[in-house]
Amino acid sequence: MSATFITLPANRQSVGPPPGLAALPVDLSHSPLLGILGVLLGAGIVTITGRLLSLGLADLKGNVGIGFDDGAWIGSAFNVALMFIGPFTVYLGGLLGPRRVLLASATVFTVICWFLPLVHSYSLLIVLLAIAGLASGTFYPLTLTFALRNIPLRYLALVVALYATCIEAAVNFAPSIFGFCRNHVSWEWMFWIPALATPVMMTCIYFGVAESPKPQSKKQPPSFVGFFYLSCGFALLYAALDQGQRLDWWRSGVFTGLLAGGMFLLLGSLVRHLRSPNFLVDLPYLREWNTILLAGALFTFRFVLLATILIIPQSLSVRGLDAEQLAPAVVWTAVFELVLAFVGALLLYKGIDSRLLMAIGFAAFTSAWSAENYFRSELLMAVGQSFAMMGLVCSLLLQAAFSGGLDAPQRILTFSAFFHTVRLLGGETGVALIGRFIAEREKLHSYLLGLQVQSGEWITESTVRHLAAGLASKSGGLAVATERALGIIDSKLRLQAYSLTFIDAFHLVAWACVAMLLVTALLRKAPLSFAQLPSLQQGSTSMQESRP
Repeated sequence: MSATFITLPANRQSVGPPPGLAALPVDLSHSPLLGILGVLLGAGIVTITGRLLSLGLADLKGNVGIGFDDGAWIGSAFNVALMFIGPFTVYLGGLLGPRRVLLASATVFTVICWFLPLVHSYSLLIVLLAIAGLASGTFYPLTLTFALRNIPLRYLALVVALYATCIEAAVNFAPSIFGFCRNHVSWEWMFWIPALATPVMMTCIYFGVAESPKPQSKKQPPSFVGFFYLSCGFALLYAALDQGQRLDWWRSGVFTGLLAGGMFLLLGSLVRHLRSPNFLVDLPYLREWNTILLAGALFTFRFVLLATILIIPQSLSVRGLDAEQLAPAVVWTAVFELVLAFVGALLLYKGIDSRLLMAIGFAAFTSAWSAENYFRSELLMAVGQSFAMMGLVCSLLLQAAFSGGLDAPQRILTFSAFFHTVRLLGGETGVALIGRFIAEREKLHSYLLGLQVQSGEWITESTVRHLAAGLASKSGGLAVATERALGIIDSKLRLQAYSLTFIDAFHLVAWACVAMLLVTALLRKAPLSFAQLPSLQQGSTSMQESRP
């Protein structure tokens, strides 16, 4: 039988498939559509659950009857559990297989979500949210593992497009979903919606994902202690970052203890791995140049994504808009991002370099936000987010394929868990950084604006008198009218300070994108593009079939 050969770069001496390509799948053992839909639903469910939990925090605190400090740990319980289970998923996925872990975790997650709205005990709520985080935290790492080991190459770019759309759509649709539920149904549906969607995911996984055989090894069974140290260490670091702004960072003993404990456990896990290596973990495999740079790219992209998750909603909420009111400002981009994702997939099939697609995405971000060009800026940001995510995820897949990630199960498990950890830590570090940045810049702008509004100056006194005169007929005397006038001036100054602060935040995101353009330029080109992979794999398969 004839075979198809692709000319490789001049620095390669051999002709044929690069290392790792032979391990890529030709076809799925089950229905490709169901398997793909299952893992995509898993990624979307985790994202939208986290966003709904953040948006509905006030209602959840009112249901339990707690204040600000206790309520701050509600989101942390869920997210810290996500962080804990990420590295540990390497152990679970390697021993039990992705299908078994996903089905068991999804079952637990569904049951917990059904009962969460009925809980009125704060302690029980924290425990159940932590269990829900542990269960759903397995969805993300095993999604990448499944994509690399089970999805045929001819579908891979399309699946990446759907994956990017699911993540971004979940972020943008969450305010609309929560606003509708709270105002027209009840806030409890913020948990019941994921509980209804998860069984659909389970059905797709059951029929669409093949059951992996348990690994056979002559070595000693792997110890979970090292994974436990690593997961606890990252979880404590995540908790420190999540609570740092509220606790005032180094001035708090709780923050210092969380950070020190996390660093100590991470060091302990490294020492244990060096003394007694675990065959399910391949740390030297992560020392690739592109792997390190792509980790930095993913870390930064999670920070850039805060423009949609944090900065835009906060810039609208300070003007008095609730979730349902601010939803139209972001939800319309979700449909456009769906089209953009498939445009990105088409460009990949046409042979465009994934690095170039990622660079186009980071270059499309803008810091020019104002009422006049708000929707144009948001449209440009949608282009940037879609193309940057498409290029980044495709670069990750190519790096795993051509660096030998598929040659051994422990490599792809390590690769997936590593980038899942980077994704979570990058997002939380970004939230902590941008939260601190907004708080400090608001203080600075309030101070600078306050210098222009001093008691005794004729402009200030004239403004107060005119406002008080206009309010006098609706106030209980001149003193009350003057007090109301001062309150109006104070609110206007505060709104202006926040407006300047959010402009600074958009500039910070833009500079992060500039830094990412430099990182992208340092990435090494993959041996083959997405357009060449299917034909090369078919040629490799033909050669294997022609052998006696």
